[in-house]
Amino acid sequence: MGLGGTLEYLSEKLGGGHEHKKKKKKQLQTVELKVRMDCEGCELKVKKAMSSLKGVKSVEINMKQQKVTVVGYVEQNKVLKKAQGTGKKAEIWPYVPYNLVSQPYVPGTYDKKAPPGYVRKVEDVTVSSQTSSSKQEDQFTEMFNDENPNACSVM
Repeated sequence: MGLGGTLEYLSEKLGGGHEHKKKKKKQLQTVELKVRMDCEGCELKVKKAMSSLKGVKSVEINMKQQKVTVVGYVEQNKVLKKAQGTGKKAEIWPYVPYNLVSQPYVPGTYDKKAPPGYVRKVEDVTVSSQTSSSKQEDQFTEMFNDENPNACSVM
C-alpha cells in the first residue's frame, strides 16, 4: 500500500473522505434450466445467448435431458429471461435426484417426463400425504360413530 492508499484509508477511517458507493458483488453460482431444444441449431442458439450474458463463466448443455447449466456471476431470473428470449420454452430445473426424495412415487412428485434417475421437486410431500390419510381415517370413524345420524347401524 503506497502513500496514496494509506491516505485514502486514513481519511475513510476518520470520516473526512468522500464516500464511494460499494457495489454488491455477485457470488459465483450455478443456474440449471430445462429448455426445450429439438436440434443442434437450437442448442447453438441457446448456448450463444447464455454465453452473451455478463458474468457467465461456462455454459453446458445436455440435449438428452433438455438441461442447460450456466456457471458464473449471474442472477437466476436474468438467465431464465435470456433463455426465454430465445423463443424456447424454458423453466428453472424442476427435478431432483431420485435418492434425495423420501417418497418418489407420491402424486405430484413422480413425472414420466423426468430424465432417468430424477423426480419432480415438490415441497412438503410427506405432510400432504399424512393429512390426506388422516382425513380418510376420520371419514371411516365417522361412518360408525353413534352420534352420527347417518351412521351404519350394523354395529
